[in-house]
Amino acid sequence: MIDLKNNNVIYVSRDLERALAFDLDNPNYYIISNNSDFAKSLTQKNILLINSERQLDTWELLEHEETKNFIKNISNPQILVFKNTRQIERICETNSWKLLNPSAQLATFIEEKISQTKFLKDLTSLLPKFEIKLCRDIKWQNKKFILQFNRAHTGSGTFFIKNKKQLEEITKNFPNREAKISEYIKGPVLTSNNPLAADKTLVGNISYQITGVKKFTDNKFSTIGNDWFLGKQILSEKQKKEYEDIVFQVGEKMRASGWQGLFGVDVIMDEKTGKLYLLEINARQPASTTYESTLQRYFQKDRNQITVFEAHLLALLENKIDSELITITDGAQILRRILKNKKNKLVEKQLQKIKDKFNLNVILYQNEKENSELARFQTKTHFLKKHNKINRLAKKIKKISAI
Repeated sequence: MIDLKNNNVIYVSRDLERALAFDLDNPNYYIISNNSDFAKSLTQKNILLINSERQLDTWELLEHEETKNFIKNISNPQILVFKNTRQIERICETNSWKLLNPSAQLATFIEEKISQTKFLKDLTSLLPKFEIKLCRDIKWQNKKFILQFNRAHTGSGTFFIKNKKQLEEITKNFPNREAKISEYIKGPVLTSNNPLAADKTLVGNISYQITGVKKFTDNKFSTIGNDWFLGKQILSEKQKKEYEDIVFQVGEKMRASGWQGLFGVDVIMDEKTGKLYLLEINARQPASTTYESTLQRYFQKDRNQITVFEAHLLALLENKIDSELITITDGAQILRRILKNKKNKLVEKQLQKIKDKFNLNVILYQNEKENSELARFQTKTHFLKKHNKINRLAKKIKKISAI
């Protein structure tokens, strides 16, 4: 357990799972989230669960009277959220709460697809070849490419353009919208959660990014999980060093801009040449942080080593990080997202069957929006046997959960 040194950190999150990367018995760590069947299984006194007819967003939780009364009884409260916004900043300013997250404006500038190219400046050579154009000016060149609008989440603003008709439909609907058009690179995507402190960048465990598997999601570009076993197997030693160099270069750029705490990097490997390209920078705590930290505690051998989330907290609290990150050798998680034209409901009998039969941890969500999380399945082994090939365990989960 790292010492928070009398800093009372209050993690406020719409999704409780985002906040579970830290030791819940730490007396200086608090959580405020929505109540749910899953949340009720937690009995720690430092957790406030708010009842509502629907799932409240983080900013709504922060404005709730129960939240304000809860925080009143905590000395020197310091708020932490999963993804910062200007609205969250205003609420914290109004209530005189210290917000640990880097500024929302900086996060947006780094993360969004077009502004990210301006942030990178001299590092844009790390990206696949790209251009920024108004949609009306994009012409079909008889070659597949990727089109992205500035704002995109879980693949919703990303389009794989395969023919002229598809492009014309977009240019007709959004003629004056600016878009980033990039060379289409075919190959596996690798990702890592990287803590950035004032004096150093740490590279998290590299995982294979599970993307677009049918019956887990309807969206080809939607991230649905991570496989840390395959992440370690798929890159050569030379490629691992190349990957780390990309992280360090991005980290230096972010530090110079005032960033501290976690950031995610997505890298694609060209399956023809083996060359690595930077795909995305996630200027926030990536969603896989919680389970990576859980696996790190499971595989921990040296008590002096720390998890990525512990490093995240130390960096945000402006503490020096002297410890190394824990290395993990296996483990994976996969998401079943809400699909079109499906019942999208896992009944208790099915859930228990999955847990018992496959010895998995299963988290259910109470979301309704299309492509949002329905269930998260976690294992200490793996779900992939190679790139784009899920193993027997993942196939069985898919069969049971695809109702």
